[in-house]
Amino acid sequence: MTQPDEVPAEHSGVRIAHVEASPTRQVAQRLLFALFVLFATVLVVYLDRDGYTDNTDGSVDLLDAFYYTTVTLSTTGYGDITPVTDQARLINLLVITPLRVLFLIVLIGTTLEALTTRSREEFRIRRWRSRVRQHVIVCGYGTKGRSAIRSLQANGTPLDRIVVVDPDPRAIDEANSVGLTGIVGDAGRAEVLRRASVERARAVIVAANRDDAAVMITLTVRQLNPSVPITTSVREEDNADLLRQSGADTVITTSATSGRLLGLSTDAPRVVAVVEDLVTGGQGLDLHQRTVTASEVGLGPRDLRDIVLSVTRGGRTLRFDDRMIGTLQPEDVLVVVKAHDASNPNHPPTQPSRKV
Repeated sequence: MTQPDEVPAEHSGVRIAHVEASPTRQVAQRLLFALFVLFATVLVVYLDRDGYTDNTDGSVDLLDAFYYTTVTLSTTGYGDITPVTDQARLINLLVITPLRVLFLIVLIGTTLEALTTRSREEFRIRRWRSRVRQHVIVCGYGTKGRSAIRSLQANGTPLDRIVVVDPDPRAIDEANSVGLTGIVGDAGRAEVLRRASVERARAVIVAANRDDAAVMITLTVRQLNPSVPITTSVREEDNADLLRQSGADTVITTSATSGRLLGLSTDAPRVVAVVEDLVTGGQGLDLHQRTVTASEVGLGPRDLRDIVLSVTRGGRTLRFDDRMIGTLQPEDVLVVVKAHDASNPNHPPTQPSRKV
């Protein structure tokens, strides 16, 4: 299978944090540090208070030290309290002046930077949210999630139509590095899925590592979007019915499926090879879902060039050998097996990363 280039030269993904730092909180943190600088300067002045003179009464007390520090760090400088000894002036030069610069940088410079960065990021996110439509949300960027994304790419879904949700920031960084939009957070929480615009999604893939997490995610997705198709994986076959009751349209049992293939590999290794070929897109034999073409209407499934595995008609799926199929009808949906053809438009090349 032709693999997409997973390391583009430029970081092109969008990262949407689950809980973004509030500008108020960032400013408050810087304000606390500024207060620390203020009290440190007061302490320096007060310990050397004999080196200062107050034009009012000549002496400097603790209140005068706070006053002098405030007007000095804010560069107001009224001049009513001044250092008069060489030691006090040297301390002002070597200690208080650097503290004044640090105070201004922390309280003003970095605060403006924090506000500007937050505004820029919020604008970028709002722009993304206003444009995203008919995208696929992949909940979980583990082995299953990455494999699902490769399959989506092989079938022509562009990177800017895939959104990854994972609670691990490192997983989202990896998703960002290949051009995917990533959201840090628990996909079982409604606010996280809303940030992924689940109400406008074309499909949701639940690739959680635990069955209980898969159930919670499925329930939440179904609550927010009653009509979106949900495909979920489950480790234990006993939990498959629970996932269906939770709202999953398709449930793939990973452990049971793997176990059956392991059992078949002993006595029927070629069967396993063919199954592996079918589920691995982009090489050998491929599985496809398509509607019946006008030229195929009225024919039987065996009359088609493609090998027909099933026919879906009126919401009911019939196997290829079901006599109820009869001849094909215009609204039938087929699942077929055909040889991979890279030049076929049904096999579009892997989409390049695009900056959102």
